[in-house]
Amino acid sequence: MRIITISREFGSGGRELGKRLAEELGFAYYDKEILSMISERMQMDEGYIEKELNKSITIAYPYTIRRSFYQTPSQVNQVSKLLAEQNKIIRSLAEKEDCIIVGRGADAILREYNPFSLFIYADQASKVARCRNRAPEEERLSENELKQKMKQIDKSRAAAYALVSEYSWGDKKAYQLCINTSGIMIPKMVSSLADFAKIWFERKNTNGNSIIGSL
Repeated sequence: MRIITISREFGSGGRELGKRLAEELGFAYYDKEILSMISERMQMDEGYIEKELNKSITIAYPYTIRRSFYQTPSQVNQVSKLLAEQNKIIRSLAEKEDCIIVGRGADAILREYNPFSLFIYADQASKVARCRNRAPEEERLSENELKQKMKQIDKSRAAAYALVSEYSWGDKKAYQLCINTSGIMIPKMVSSLADFAKIWFERKNTNGNSIIGSL
């Protein structure tokens, strides 16, 4: 199967890029859908699962699989079950069909599958502008509030990544391609990225090597 994973800074446009790239390539797309699958399998509220994972990850940071939780036994048991189920679902999706998976440390979880892993980032001004353009009027935050939100979410993503990877979140060594979307309209880059992905998969299928670079 052809697998693309996307890690992204909040506001960088990674989710939009993932959706558009999936449409361009004819791949399945998974992001919050994974939470819905966990909810269905474990018979738990989806919002609760997301909140519990984020809360537990924050409390546990900088926990990794090789370290100890700084939580009560019940908290450890709960988050361990949720993370185990999430990882199981991610693996099952990778084995089922060509797909793009956003976030959740999927590139590290699927390392043996050698996915085409992307990290999407942008300068702060571009991220603030993108968030402002997308937010409903009633959810508009001040610039300082947006910056604080970006900081908190990216910290949580870095902590989540530390659970499954030997690399730091955003470390270029962990990805096949790092993309700076500062000042770039996402729709304009999708076609070129799709072509790059096709070349990468062709080369992978031919000789098992990967292309590592930045754009």
